[in-house]
Amino acid sequence: MLIILLGPPGSGKGTHAELLAKRYSLSHIATGDIFRAEVAKKTPLGEKIKTYLESGKLVPDELVLAVIEGYLLESKNEGIVFDGFPRTLNQALGLEKILNRLEKRISFVFLLELSAAEIIRRLTTRRVCRQCAAIYNLESKPPKSPGRCDLCGGELYQREDDKEETIQKRLLVYEEEAKDLIPFYEKKGILYRVSGEREEVQEEMRKIIEGCRST
Repeated sequence: MLIILLGPPGSGKGTHAELLAKRYSLSHIATGDIFRAEVAKKTPLGEKIKTYLESGKLVPDELVLAVIEGYLLESKNEGIVFDGFPRTLNQALGLEKILNRLEKRISFVFLLELSAAEIIRRLTTRRVCRQCAAIYNLESKPPKSPGRCDLCGGELYQREDDKEETIQKRLLVYEEEAKDLIPFYEKKGILYRVSGEREEVQEEMRKIIEGCRST
């Protein structure tokens, strides 16, 4: 089973991808994680990716797809949940070509939908530990001591990405990228819209998966 999780920044893609992976014994792929793994292996591909990461530039689609293809070849018949990938229509088309070569196909694409106001509320209240990178939320998961990490006592800070002005820009980028990507999967009949503002997100996705399996 191959699952794609799409959604704007702050929609909880990473959290829900981990939960789906655990429930259905899938591998969880986030491109950032496999980029870092490739760089750590010091492969020629990893060295190319490293130059983009260190300069703060986006990794080109051809390199992203090469890393994804390598992972899929290594994983053989494992089920996978893709966390926020593909990000663009070009990446989706590239992924489709790879899967066709490997005789695989996407089972479900879940789109987590949230209002801009909810996204801003969630992200502007997020804080990260400078020492161990643990993540907190001042509303839903506050630290025991204000401004200090429960795990290591490190200072908590607000990332630039989590400031309102930056979030607004990130949302505009997401909307531009998603305007062609979402219809692409809708036409295939495998895209399911799920409200990311409700607590029953996992239950909704489970019902969709189990319902399709039983037909």
